[in-house]
Amino acid sequence: MTDNATTASEGTVLDEFGVAHTKLSGVDADLWNEDQAPTTRETRTWDWKAIAALWVGMVVCVPTYLLASYLIGAGMSWGEAVSTILLANIIVLIPMVLVGHAGAKYGIPFPVLLRASFGPVGAKIPAVARGVVACGWFGIQTWVGGSAIYVILNTLTGGALAADPLPILGINLAQFVCFLVFWAIHIYFIRNGTESIRWLETYAAPFLLLMGLALLAWAYFKAGGFGEMLSTPSQFDKGQPKEGQFWSVFWPSLTGMIGYWATLALNIPDFTRYAKSQKDQFVGQAVGLPIPMALFAFIASAVTSATVVIFGEAIWDPIALTEKMGGFTIIIALFALIVATLTTNLAANVVAPAHGFSNLAPSAINLRKGGYITAGIGLVMFPWILVNHIVGWLIAYSALLGPIAGVMLADYYLLRKQNLKVEDLFRHNGIYSGSNGWNWAGILALIIGILPNLPGFLNAVGVTDSVSPFFATIYTYAWFVGLFVAGAAYLLLSMGKKKA
Repeated sequence: MTDNATTASEGTVLDEFGVAHTKLSGVDADLWNEDQAPTTRETRTWDWKAIAALWVGMVVCVPTYLLASYLIGAGMSWGEAVSTILLANIIVLIPMVLVGHAGAKYGIPFPVLLRASFGPVGAKIPAVARGVVACGWFGIQTWVGGSAIYVILNTLTGGALAADPLPILGINLAQFVCFLVFWAIHIYFIRNGTESIRWLETYAAPFLLLMGLALLAWAYFKAGGFGEMLSTPSQFDKGQPKEGQFWSVFWPSLTGMIGYWATLALNIPDFTRYAKSQKDQFVGQAVGLPIPMALFAFIASAVTSATVVIFGEAIWDPIALTEKMGGFTIIIALFALIVATLTTNLAANVVAPAHGFSNLAPSAINLRKGGYITAGIGLVMFPWILVNHIVGWLIAYSALLGPIAGVMLADYYLLRKQNLKVEDLFRHNGIYSGSNGWNWAGILALIIGILPNLPGFLNAVGVTDSVSPFFATIYTYAWFVGLFVAGAAYLLLSMGKKKA
């Protein structure tokens, strides 16, 4: 329990940000703090527009901009790339909404929901697994934003900041300072909590959409059209270099695109716990995720196509593009990029690990301290080096996150029929306690769900030199395989257990 929390009214308690939560009786102190307690009806103020704005703020970022480039580089036409991204996000929207239901209904965050299927102790494993992935992304996005600040300052000073890399760090002093400045901006919002993030996302969303469309208009008029890339046929078409190979590229690409937001499909209750209603969380996500993702992928494809005409080469990196644009335009474009990176990072890569680390020791670590831990880990991961290994992450961690989602969905919808006894989620001797805090059905199902993808994963990260065609094929569908195998295993292992 945090020291500065005070009772707001009978039956409620305030967290360190002054947000009211339901005060529960008979809970164990080491499993509870004010941040993890259910939100009250009065606290649930996010309508569908706020949730849609949250998603727009997360979608518009550099990694999303680059997704289409990976697919086009693999041989897809721009239409195939955008369609693949759209389909992937329609698919991932399903677990988003399903898992989000529990947050909207009970007002609980992701780590607390995990306790129903993994036990209060066992839940720490998937919560931290999700958190560590987010710490990596936090560092990478902070590096991207810091790079944009560096480019602005270096441009304004006529290149005066350019210098040789420092020993150990591998980047120059100005780059490192700009990274720290952008990192410090995150600390401000971490200190002020989820409502400050909601405020930022709400006001940033229309600005980011406007900037995206402005970039599209600039490319169109500057190039006199979008150039040759949008008329270039797919390399999988008849007579093209990769004729007949479309599906062998499509399926791993689809899995990778699903893996991009598979993280949020797990911890979406961290946000839907503030939703006014189930309708608001459903409509907000349906409006805010698939369509903006596809739109942004199209903007990336069209603008990059235009750069071939304007600059004589395809420029996918938006930071490199803004450097080429020159003039005052570079300041506006990079400011938009900084805002986009900040909104994505705070929502997608701070809230989840903050809750996850808080769940390790709720009586000692509140949400704010969990956020500080996240920022600290992201700082020491040397993200400017980590970013070079980002491509292989998408399928790799979907192999882990799919099984977690499968266990959660099987537990909440099929085993418990959406009925949870919230107080027992905060008790060592409650109905979810399992064996000394471990629900071995959930833990074993998680392992079983990971195992089919393990050979492909080890091969993908270079631990093994080869993998059999059977396991290579399975790994192509890593997220789907993990989800369904783990979900089925959990139901079989849970047969005969008492339901909530």
